[in-house]
Amino acid sequence: MAIEAGYIKPLVDAILDLVKKSSKAKLQRDAAKAVSEAIRELLQADPNENAVEAKIAIAKAAGLISHDVLLAGEMLEKVKSNKKKLPSKASTKKTTAKSVSAKKEPAKKLPKPVAKKVVKKSGK
Repeated sequence: MAIEAGYIKPLVDAILDLVKKSSKAKLQRDAAKAVSEAIRELLQADPNENAVEAKIAIAKAAGLISHDVLLAGEMLEKVKSNKKKLPSKASTKKTTAKSVSAKKEPAKKLPKPVAKKVVKKSGK
């Protein structure tokens, strides 16, 4: 009994369609995860803007158009505008272990100068 090509083609097409849908669903989940990570990064004191931009771009490339993507884009713009307004000295910098340990050391005390004793001559 020969299998006709007319029966196989719809079956193969259905299988390929299911594979495409599953990969698209995985892509959507990964994009949603990237957006949540981007929002979490923006809520930090010193966010990494480049990483956030990359995660938002991943979500947009995956076709994820949701409120979270729009919110992350707006938050990124606000972070960028606030950095422009701040003076350069006011920007937060991460402290290194060396500078933290240097701040905790007590200042060295200088020895007190020895007072000279004045000897009075008696006039006898």
